Amino acid sequence: MTYPVDMTITPEVQAFFDEATNTISYIVKDPTSKSCAIVDSVMDIDYAAGRITFDHADELIRQVETQGLRLEWIIETHVHADHLSAAPYIQQKLGGKIGVGAKITVVQDTFGKVFNEGTEFQRDGSQFDALFEDGDTYTIGNMQAFAMYTPGHTPACMVHVIGDAAFVGDTLFMPDGGSARADFPGGDAGVLYDSIQKVLTLPDDMRLFMCHDYGPNGRDIQWETTVADEKAHNIHVGGGKTKEDFVKFRTERDAQLAMPKLIIPSLQVNMRAGAVPTDKDGNPMLKVPVNGL
Repeated sequence: MTYPVDMTITPEVQAFFDEATNTISYIVKDPTSKSCAIVDSVMDIDYAAGRITFDHADELIRQVETQGLRLEWIIETHVHADHLSAAPYIQQKLGGKIGVGAKITVVQDTFGKVFNEGTEFQRDGSQFDALFEDGDTYTIGNMQAFAMYTPGHTPACMVHVIGDAAFVGDTLFMPDGGSARADFPGGDAGVLYDSIQKVLTLPDDMRLFMCHDYGPNGRDIQWETTVADEKAHNIHVGGGKTKEDFVKFRTERDAQLAMPKLIIPSLQVNMRAGAVPTDKDGNPMLKVPVNGL
């Protein structure tokens, strides 16, 4: 697969950190127009109270409106297991198309069973406006963007490359953060290693933007690095570490990790493109599968 990389385009990237979930959302603007995209938005949830709010999404909306921007795309890099997407809420306020990787159907099939969703839950990705295959292109104003298929963390992970900026989802973390877990249903450490190597074939000065950062060793939160920096310094895959070494490390490490605190609400909402499921009377309602994950 040859990807249409164009390092001559430098999108304007604004980052928004969500402290509750350590997620970074982005507004990505075409430098030659008012067109923009939002990548990996967050819907706030107080899980213990069963209360959903929209402070984080409202800030993104406020920024788009204040700057007079036109939202064309709401991109999900993957089906997140640690935060809820605010995509439909943002779409209702600002328009734009919601896009995700085409392998969302695999995720929907897997977790449709886990959450006993029944036949009324569509497993064909139809909750989204666009399903991206490897190498698919789309435009944000005058910028061409493309999707790069990078499974391993989940079966539906995509890296979105827009000019000299790539939004890597959970495929990579900052160099001192390493990589994401690969033990969720459909995850695979060997496949993740191959996906990371694919990302690292992008030009050395490609800017990489993370979906999460946890400030390892107490450092300040960061979200931007480069391909060259990851290749040289990533603690899990940098410096020529082999696939065998990575799989051994990742498998042992994942066995020690607790489940993300928000995995149960996140998967139910995010496999529906950010819509909260409802009961038979139309009331918002989440399920808790027992011994199902």
